[in-house]
Amino acid sequence: MNTPAGYIAGRQQLFGRGELRCLIDPSSVAVIGASETPGSFGLRTLDNIRIGFAGKIFPINPKYGTLAQMTCYASLEDLPEVPDCVVVIVPSKQVVALAERAAAMGVGGMIIYSAGFAEVGDPELVRAQHRLAAIAQSSGMRILGPNCIGIANLRSMIGLNFMPKFHEMPMVRGNIGLISQSGALGYCVLQGMERGIGFSHFLAPGNSCDVDVCDMINYLVEDDATRVIACMFEGVRDGARLLQAARGALEVNKPLLIYKMANSEISQRTALSHTGTMAGSGAAYAAAFERTGVVVIDSWEEMLETAVLFSKSGRPGTDGVGVMASSGGAAVMAADKAEECGLKLPAPTPATSARLARVVPDFGSTANPCDLTAESLKSVAMYGDCIRAFAEDPGFAAVVVPMMSAQKPATVERAEFLSHLADELDKPVCVVWINEWLNGPGSEVYDASPRISMFRSMTRCIKALKLWLDYYPRRDRLLRPAVERLAALDAAAARESLRQAGAARTLSESQSKRILAAYGVSVTREILAGDPAAAVRAAREIGFPVVLKIDSPDIPHKTEAGVVRLNLGDESSVEQAAADLLRIVSALPGQPVINGISVQQMPSRGVEMMIGARRDAQFGALVLCGFGGIDVELTRDVAVALAPVSREQARDMILSLRKAPLLTGFRNMPALDLDALADAVCRVSQAAADLQDAVAEIDVNPYILGVDGGVAVDALVVHGSQEAQ
Repeated sequence: MNTPAGYIAGRQQLFGRGELRCLIDPSSVAVIGASETPGSFGLRTLDNIRIGFAGKIFPINPKYGTLAQMTCYASLEDLPEVPDCVVVIVPSKQVVALAERAAAMGVGGMIIYSAGFAEVGDPELVRAQHRLAAIAQSSGMRILGPNCIGIANLRSMIGLNFMPKFHEMPMVRGNIGLISQSGALGYCVLQGMERGIGFSHFLAPGNSCDVDVCDMINYLVEDDATRVIACMFEGVRDGARLLQAARGALEVNKPLLIYKMANSEISQRTALSHTGTMAGSGAAYAAAFERTGVVVIDSWEEMLETAVLFSKSGRPGTDGVGVMASSGGAAVMAADKAEECGLKLPAPTPATSARLARVVPDFGSTANPCDLTAESLKSVAMYGDCIRAFAEDPGFAAVVVPMMSAQKPATVERAEFLSHLADELDKPVCVVWINEWLNGPGSEVYDASPRISMFRSMTRCIKALKLWLDYYPRRDRLLRPAVERLAALDAAAARESLRQAGAARTLSESQSKRILAAYGVSVTREILAGDPAAAVRAAREIGFPVVLKIDSPDIPHKTEAGVVRLNLGDESSVEQAAADLLRIVSALPGQPVINGISVQQMPSRGVEMMIGARRDAQFGALVLCGFGGIDVELTRDVAVALAPVSREQARDMILSLRKAPLLTGFRNMPALDLDALADAVCRVSQAAADLQDAVAEIDVNPYILGVDGGVAVDALVVHGSQEAQ
């Protein structure tokens, strides 16, 4: 469900607390389809609403006079007052008419459980969902759903949902706001309350005919009780609104954690360039998340534990972590995972080592990770002294404590001791429950501790710490003022080149290079020749050696077509090559349009790089860079970002490539001109951003990078209006 169907496109406004108050934090609720039948959605909803809700509840069902010891009404119109929110539990065919009546009465919000709308794919049902969207749009009555499980507001202790046994769960208030496009998966996470983990809200948008994931993020950004936003979805309908909501979270320092499902790339069947195949929708989402500081969660299993760490931990004072274990094996495991994730485990200071040496046995280790040995199990005081020593070490931002076997009463006493100790420390303590007795004695104490973050996997603990340590420096960078626009950009000249290309889907190399040149990208000097004799004259003017290529908008991949000749050093070889190229192209199928023979300077030696740009349907212009030639196809080692990027951002993209050391002086290789490459990436990104209404793709491959500058050797621009996308 990458783009929910049945939504009326065009809304840019994000709804916040003001618009969504009646929906998410109502003072009165009507339940249409309330019931006393055991197991019914109507009875579940009434039970879930009444867990602690202080407002008014109006059951509606013409079959009953009273229901659950409350007056039951026959219809909306019979209610003594207009409710803030209406929960709809009726067959789908009745929903639109109910929505019209509720909107006419002035109801502020509606939650629609009913399925059987756009998710089915039937045109009539899609139109019905469009009608719901139109009602919301015209009336201001905010609609959640259809086809949704509902919500839970733990601040107001109200469950506007049909989740089974929700009212019997411990209602644990916390500062994690949970959003899940899948209500069932979200409920699985919400059941962390059974372990003592608290939430501020659980919000599930269903089909999102009106209120969607972006609105819910924005609501939680404005919510004082929420500190961390944990969000799980398949896709959003409007990338710009997601960027806006995520930026809002970044600005108010509420870490936004996103686990995006449905990441399998669909083949880019219409892509005409390397760029088009490399920068698919998954790369676009990744670029959007990077630009807005989103904390990307790789798997569903990591979401809750990572959110808990962020919710209990402030800004770290350094980027190192200390590991203190009672088992040498657990210490080694932590070191292995830290190396895999790039997490620093610095050595303790001499003062810390001296404190540890006074209590750690000689056969243990006072390094990092620290092995206290099983001797530590004999005394919680010794355990606490060592953890306190690590927590007070200025080189550590957090302390990781693996927990081994579990048994009563020892592990419960230890857990209670550590929980009290953690309250006294100014750094987070992360307990890793190694034991396969997942809910063994003591685990419940760690889960419920306000200061300890509990993990049931060493890998997840180390990954979460790395995400936490990386978040704040990245936030600082993203909040810096925007850079000034580049100089020497001629958008008007670029648009004139596009106009001259006419209706051609792809521009020829010479036309494409004129657009690059208009944006200040260095391109190879070239002269267009009509025949072999003209090619020889052009070669004399440019200077040998030269390159010959057929210039045609119909041949985007010239090497594969065999219409390129390199390193021609004299007039006879140029004349012969030109004749050969004309003969080859005359035999190509489809009678391609030929602008002539492009005679170009032979570029100096260097490393082949690739720079590209692509217009994404969700997020607009993307820019990417990587190693060029066929290497880009073999390794797919590319960096992608939203366009435009600054030179600093472009440089970061380049250095993120796996093979980046080849550019910076690896072994005895010369260091290449990264500033020139970063400038070119920056300029291509600006062209992509400026021209995205008319350009679908830009592909510069190769861009030859040397020790003193670089040059675009080949280029391809794909023409395409935004409306045609």
